[in-house]
Amino acid sequence: MDIVDLNEIIEEMDLLLRSESHRHAVSLRTELADELPKITADRVQLQQVFMNLMLNGIESMRENGGELIIKSQLREDGQLQISVTDNGVGLPPEKADQIFNAFFTTKPHGTGLGLAITRSIVESHGGRVWAAANSERGTTFHFTLPIRTAVPA
Repeated sequence: MDIVDLNEIIEEMDLLLRSESHRHAVSLRTELADELPKITADRVQLQQVFMNLMLNGIESMRENGGELIIKSQLREDGQLQISVTDNGVGLPPEKADQIFNAFFTTKPHGTGLGLAITRSIVESHGGRVWAAANSERGTTFHFTLPIRTAVPA
């Protein structure tokens, strides 16, 4: 665990996944809150969370292209909230409660582990993760993280 800047991690993952997104005609956009407080977290694990959510979004738009929006904000309850929004195929409503279960997948070649790992990492950091269907098209994944700046001994 280290003190990390969440916006910095988002920017790193944006750069890392830019060529993958362009390959599928998906544009990446960030909407990062100014002066977000730093938090105590495992940088590599949070990179994995972003990798999973961003690649899922890109993959959901691989047929028709689209836009992936990563947003950070400070909530009124003092938690950080991150949203990853795509305008891809969306979640089947009847499967929404299963998507975070290990080995559940809607992809032909998926392992069903990405979202289960994501949930495990977010919860181990004291946060929670959920998904919601967008009103028009696609899905938004949200997760929260508490603001803790003391590094555990």
